[in-house]
Amino acid sequence: MMFLQAERMFLGFVLCVSGALGAERSVCVLKGSSVSLTCFAENPAAPTSWHYLKENKTLRVIKEISPSVTYNITEDGTLTIRDVKKSDEYSFCCQKSGGECTENRTKLHVAELQVKVFPASEGQKVTLMCSSSCSLTESPAAFIWYQNGEFLYEDWSPWYQELVSSDQAVRYSCAIKGYEDLRAPDVSVDFINSDCFGVTYSNSEMCPEKLKSAEGPCSITYPREVRVEMLTETNYVTLTCNTSCPAADAHTAFTWNWNRKAFMDCTSQDIMLFKSDDYVSCAVKNNEYVHSDEICTKSGNVNYVSRSLCVLEGASVNISSKYTKEYPAISDLLLWYKIKRDMKEEADVTAMEAGGRVEHNMNKYEHTLTINNLMKNDSGEYMFTLNKYHMCEQPDLLGAILVVTGLKVTMTPSDVVTKGQKVTLTCSTSCPLSEETTYLWFFNEQPLSLSGGHNKQVVLNPVRSWHAGKYSCAIRTPQNISSTLEVLTVRDGVNTAIVAMNITKLVFLLLLPLVGCKLYLMLRKRKTATHTAKPSEKVETEEVTMSQHEIVPLTDRNPRPEREPKDRQQDIV
Repeated sequence: MMFLQAERMFLGFVLCVSGALGAERSVCVLKGSSVSLTCFAENPAAPTSWHYLKENKTLRVIKEISPSVTYNITEDGTLTIRDVKKSDEYSFCCQKSGGECTENRTKLHVAELQVKVFPASEGQKVTLMCSSSCSLTESPAAFIWYQNGEFLYEDWSPWYQELVSSDQAVRYSCAIKGYEDLRAPDVSVDFINSDCFGVTYSNSEMCPEKLKSAEGPCSITYPREVRVEMLTETNYVTLTCNTSCPAADAHTAFTWNWNRKAFMDCTSQDIMLFKSDDYVSCAVKNNEYVHSDEICTKSGNVNYVSRSLCVLEGASVNISSKYTKEYPAISDLLLWYKIKRDMKEEADVTAMEAGGRVEHNMNKYEHTLTINNLMKNDSGEYMFTLNKYHMCEQPDLLGAILVVTGLKVTMTPSDVVTKGQKVTLTCSTSCPLSEETTYLWFFNEQPLSLSGGHNKQVVLNPVRSWHAGKYSCAIRTPQNISSTLEVLTVRDGVNTAIVAMNITKLVFLLLLPLVGCKLYLMLRKRKTATHTAKPSEKVETEEVTMSQHEIVPLTDRNPRPEREPKDRQQDIV
């Protein structure tokens, strides 16, 4: 026990010294992109050279880097590296020739974009998120999602808009706007049940070593939940990270967190610790969203009621943490804070003090943070701590993720269509809402009655001229939150048969002076055939007129309700 305490004191001293020196900056960029590193030498105008240091071992001049790396040094000393690779994760420094390069270093981290898949809190569905292995230095302008290689949508949020069911035929990928050629490897969801879910990755690098293949995809089975079980001895405890899916245990690697920081590089399912007041938790490696509660070897557990929340802009949210040890409701040490992750050692945090839109509700075993009248910038990661003096350290453990979303009507394939097309209206959000969400639709600012229920999508098939107008959607909440108006324009279609016939006539007329009598006779025969075809046009017009009487406009002014098309899509949440 004394050894552990001494080790912690020494570790704290090393961290303090490292932070005080401030000797190294960190940059995180996408694999395959380019990066420019600024020269931080005391006098950049003096003759300088770039060096790199890998794993604090050997300092080398930049020209010795592998020829596969494309680099360029400008007159002002800026180093540009193109087509960055994972092997380029060096510490770089710029200084006068002959220096030791011990200060003003820049650590380059190379991130690989990937689609993270983890279980949703409700139903047998999963959630998708476009994730990078480190926090990108350049904030993404938007995230783009693809389905089976085709563009799907773009949005500011990295979360996929819907909850996903298993379907091996559907592949998902994502990219960052401006870097569309650096897409994440495709992912498909093989199966989902109450204990496990299976995922296939098109790139085997996403899988554990045991499942990697030289080429092609690989599949991995994940547990839907993990939990820490403790076996107590006299002076120590044995902790086991048990899963809900025994089929996944054989190839699952684990990560352990000690007081919310990574516990060395331990990936085993069992660890042994001395008894202490420290909090320990485990997660599935490379899928940190499959995470256990925090367990204290002396005083019990701490957990979040929900680790991911999608809430409408203007509404209220309750973010709750429960613990098994009894704490006084007036404890001054209990605290919620919002954390912004970056490449720094110290966390960029904001304490969520009560007042204004923020409320706190506490009892002996639960602490709830309430934020009212939510705004987009309330989106972020929130953490609860039993000791507010620990919040300055940036944790490796994830907290509760809140995404505040608005509502928007999207029209597919476009908001300008031709009569007879199929148009799908979707009430879109930036993250998946609850499956119990009730959607309301409005046409020209009047309620729209739908026989198919309160669906997230409305299908107009075929679209008619009276469908043109202003559409909006809302979600049934106490705040009556609704989207802005979107206009659907319906244009008259062009009769391609008549156009083709007129072109044919024109061609014949142009050729008439050059062709003899025989061609003239042939032209008369064709004109005769054209006249005989006119009655069929009359039949087609009658069929259109008849179907028009069968299709009922969407407005409530028409006494008959709209007949629901056979292929109407139901709620997709």
